[in-house]
Amino acid sequence: MRDLEQITIKTCEAVAKAAQFIQQESKRFDKSVVEYKGLHDLVSYVDKTAEEILVNEFRNILPSAGFITEELTVSKSNNELQWIIDPLDGTTNFIHGLPCYCVSIGLMENNQLQLGIVHEINFNETFYCWKNGGAWLNGKRISVSSTNKLQHALLATGFPYTNYSRMEEYMKVFDFCMRNTRGLRRLGSAAADLAYTACGRLDGFFEYGLNAWDVAGGALLVEEAGGVVADFSGERDFIFGQEIVACNKAVFDEFMEVIYASFKSKND
Repeated sequence: MRDLEQITIKTCEAVAKAAQFIQQESKRFDKSVVEYKGLHDLVSYVDKTAEEILVNEFRNILPSAGFITEELTVSKSNNELQWIIDPLDGTTNFIHGLPCYCVSIGLMENNQLQLGIVHEINFNETFYCWKNGGAWLNGKRISVSSTNKLQHALLATGFPYTNYSRMEEYMKVFDFCMRNTRGLRRLGSAAADLAYTACGRLDGFFEYGLNAWDVAGGALLVEEAGGVVADFSGERDFIFGQEIVACNKAVFDEFMEVIYASFKSKND
């Protein structure tokens, strides 16, 4: 049996190295070196180098593991054990000097998340968890909020940036949340949205069009902090299914009613 706590500790140490590099580069970053994967999908040498740092570190931690990485640093699959890496979630924020961007790491074994880490660089906050080990922030146990009505909930979302096929449905949820909750925030980092939901700063989060590396670090955090994570059908296809809802258990049913009424099921 793997010692998930020790693997998580080692992973946090590796993440700190990548985060230190990103923080250093933020002080001298030049927008002229930005590359465009798409109109709203940016990347730079900072993303790529941070990913290389992480891959090299993780090879030492679990030599047999495969990788799913945003910047395609390495191509190695392992159906049993996979690192899922986003070296810089919130690249656009980073490029523009907006202080919300994270390193996000998940480890999956047989399609089940085993650990999750989100490191918010500007505040030097490391959110981390391992399966059945609870969720933690800089050494202190965290839990989701106790808000019990959606009307009192502060929610977060992310705007679609490559897939606009479900904009009509998305705007229905957006409109409802604007009118009927405490507020709706858009931080620009799904990893931060999930981490902040896990520690109770936010009461919930929803978004579609995300990739596995956007959510793998934060999804298990929410669950280990006592929350619920699902896709828009209420099922568990939120890592690779490109849609996610995360919140505390008290508002989950109410939140899902809004989501389900607005979004057509992927299977319809």
